[in-house]
Parts: sequence; structure tokens; C-alpha cells
Amino acid sequence: METLWRIVCSMRDAAKACGVQIVTGDTKVVDKGKGDGVFINTTGIGVIETPLVITPRSVRPGDAILVNGDLGRHGMAIMAVREGLQFESQIESDSAPVHEVVLALLQAGIEIHCLRDLTRGGLTSALNEISEAAGVTMVVEEKRVPVREDVHAACEILGLDVFQVANEGRFAAFIPERDAERALAVMRELPNGKGSTAIGQVTDEKPARVLLQGAIGARRILDMASGEQLPRIC
Repeated sequence: METLWRIVCSMRDAAKACGVQIVTGDTKVVDKGKGDGVFINTTGIGVIETPLVITPRSVRPGDAILVNGDLGRHGMAIMAVREGLQFESQIESDSAPVHEVVLALLQAGIEIHCLRDLTRGGLTSALNEISEAAGVTMVVEEKRVPVREDVHAACEILGLDVFQVANEGRFAAFIPERDAERALAVMRELPNGKGSTAIGQVTDEKPARVLLQGAIGARRILDMASGEQLPRIC
């Protein structure tokens, strides 16, 4: 009951911070020994307030790819807690609501083509899924992708690709190049967008794929992960 109370209070605080209401709930019972703690599923109900068609199919060559902050912290924070790992610095989750940043972009009249959260599978999965759906190539500049040094070091120690590590407060936005700088300025005005950065571009190269351009200029394919994605979060 102590754990349940702590979780419910956390849900209350998060809902209050986001300006949403928890209006109903349900519980399920599982066989003894078949569950591993508490599982919580949520469904959000809202209203589409913009005429923009924000979908992978709206992505076009020339679009800039923006992210709203540094990557990889959530997955590494979860891994550290689960496995009892100790790093020189404390890695805290990036978990945060992103609705304020998205609303600010819409209210500023930014022509958003696509949005995608960078949760399970991280940046790699999100970009590959959108690339396949839109039939376009994406070129990501490795040196422009924001990753904290401690997160990068932790991934190297554990043999994980930081681009495949899950995030919980990060998203990618596809914006026409003409609006990219203005979009970044809008995003950086908010707490959950201060680290916003342009990390690459959409091109018309064929075949459609995601390319990572290294610091020395060489390119490699940023392909979907094979096997189990770690740490498994959902």
C-alpha cells in the first residue's frame, strides 16, 4: 500500500503539472506470482485543434530534424537502478511532459510536418519508422546530436548504442528548413525545450534510409536494432 500511495501521489502531481484530469480508473487482478509489482496503463482523450496533417507522410525533402534535448538519460537511469550500477555522476531520467513545447510551436504558426516521441528504440527506431513511411532519406550529423558525457560513457561501458536507448521526455520534430531557426527559438524558451537542437535533414536520396554522418564526414547506415532492446521498459 505504501508503494501504491507513492505512485498515485506521483500521478496526481504529474496530472496537475500538465493541466489534465484523471477522470476514471479500473483495476485488474492477476494470479499470485504472475505479476511483478504494479502495472499502470493510461489512455488520453483530447481534441485535435490544428488543421495541420502531422504525420510521417507529410515529411518532405528539405525538412529539418529537431530534437528538444539531450538523449539517452532515461534508459541509462533505469538500467542503473535495475542493475545496481554506480556511475561517477548521477544520471537522472529525462521524463517530462512535452505538450507545452508542441503547443508553443503550433501557436507560433510553425508548419509542423511530423512529431514522434523517442521512447522505445530511441532516436534510431523513430527515424527509421518515419523514413520508411515517408519514403525519404534522413541524414543525421552525429556531432550535433546532444548526448551528455556521462550518458555516452555509460553506454560505451555497457555496449549500448545511445541512439537506440529509450527517452521519456524527448521528441523529434520535422519542420521546413525555412522555419527551423524560429522553431528552435520557440522551443528553447520553455524548460523542456532548452536543449533543443537541429540534428539533421531530410533528403531525396534513394533508397530511403537513415544515415549517420560522423565527425570526420564518413557516413554509415543507422539501422533498426536487432534483438532485444535494452533496457526493456515497455
